[in-house]
Amino acid sequence: MKVLPNDIVLRPRFQLELATAKETLLQAFEKSGRAPFVIKRLDDHVFIKFNAGHIHFWSPQLQLEVENMEDGKSKVYGLFGPNPTLWTFFMFLHFGIATLFTILGIWAYSRASLDKPYGLHLGLMVFMVVLWFVLYAFGRAGKQKGKPQMQELYDFMKRVIEA
Repeated sequence: MKVLPNDIVLRPRFQLELATAKETLLQAFEKSGRAPFVIKRLDDHVFIKFNAGHIHFWSPQLQLEVENMEDGKSKVYGLFGPNPTLWTFFMFLHFGIATLFTILGIWAYSRASLDKPYGLHLGLMVFMVVLWFVLYAFGRAGKQKGKPQMQELYDFMKRVIEA
């Protein structure tokens, strides 16, 4: 079964409607913790990730949110993503590049308004765009490296749900 229908997104999502009650499902996840997975539950959220022996820089984790539906059914919202620390670091880098791009644009505009040379600033702005594309490509390469583990997480989740 293919987990990731859209290859463009960096944090794939999915939804499942199940005939199982929410509490039954949440308890099944709590009881199913086994190697190489580490399972943590916080209210209606379940976090499934790999233990320290199986983790690498690009190892994903699976976050599940379970909601009640009518007639004792439940709905599961799933989100694959990198380690939260890694995701925060990537967002910080993207924000930093965007900030530098804006500052350089303002600086270039000011210099152009004063009839001073601004080529260096435009060149640095182009460099910021190239750097952003490099970060994006780096993120996609990391997602590609993490795909086998994403499939393992998804298969584990399906086994727990079906049990």
